[in-house]
Amino acid sequence: MKQSDQYHKLIEWSDEDQVYIGKCPDLITGIHGDDPVKLYSELCEVIDDVLNHFMEQGRKLPNPRVKPMQEVA
Repeated sequence: MKQSDQYHKLIEWSDEDQVYIGKCPDLITGIHGDDPVKLYSELCEVIDDVLNHFMEQGRKLPNPRVKPMQEVA
């Protein structure tokens, strides 16, 4: 499992902006695009970049706080 797999990824439609918004609540506020499948791939890349930056800087990685439903129930 990759480190980034621990972080929740969300793609949702924004009526206000008329685009899809990709979010990772524990790491970034969001990116946007017109194609949800392509956006998910780009979001995964951004998350990997953010985590690599943290590691290169010697910073502690944020703890993943958003849990899958099976862990909550």
